[in-house]
Amino acid sequence: MSDGVRGGVLAAGLDGIRGVLFDIDDTLVDLEFAMTTALRGVSEHLLPGLNEAGWERFGRIFTRETTHFYDRYLSGELSFNEQRLLRGRAALGHFGVELEDSEKAEHWVSSYASLQHSYIRAFDDVVPLLDALDAAGVPYGAVSNNVHDYQRVKLDAAGLDRIGILVGTDTLGVAKPDPAIYLEGVRRLGTGPGETLYVGDNRLLDAEGSTAAGLLGVWLNRGGEPAPGFAGREVASLLDLLG
Repeated sequence: MSDGVRGGVLAAGLDGIRGVLFDIDDTLVDLEFAMTTALRGVSEHLLPGLNEAGWERFGRIFTRETTHFYDRYLSGELSFNEQRLLRGRAALGHFGVELEDSEKAEHWVSSYASLQHSYIRAFDDVVPLLDALDAAGVPYGAVSNNVHDYQRVKLDAAGLDRIGILVGTDTLGVAKPDPAIYLEGVRRLGTGPGETLYVGDNRLLDAEGSTAAGLLGVWLNRGGEPAPGFAGREVASLLDLLG
């Protein structure tokens, strides 16, 4: 595929891009939907009568307000299930429910993990973008702040098995925003950092972290979150990347 055709598939200002890397969670895959739906499924018997506002609050605590436990997992302080349980305890504890019994806690975590997997789905704008990149011969892959095998299962469950290049935190033993993890994705694409787009929903880890590593970072801001000090490239949908 010629460079002209490659460049023509992407929006103005991205003519020099020869490869694209993506974050996975809440960029390609609607993880928040899967998490909050599964959380409700495994917790309704513990919180009978909780209204919709309560469930929204419950989900927000688990998905957004307890991410420091996930950071401790990334640093090696906690196992994946330990951070998940601590987040669950924090969310349930907000409503006065204690998840102290080890057997019940283990059952809650395993039930949640199984149910979450069944709700994994790709965002509607993912397949059209990948189709366009495939048609233009632009290589793409994913770089994630979770381990390779777990994310591989997630991509496949979402119908995104075509994403063959996948770099996880266990690939090099580092996590975003360490430059090495983005650059490993670049190496596997066979492109150069300055001609590789990196797209993700986390402004700091994805847009700014990848840009600091020499890539062109793009913040996927689906919810229109205000960020007055952000001077980088921002899109509201993956389709905004297409020309």
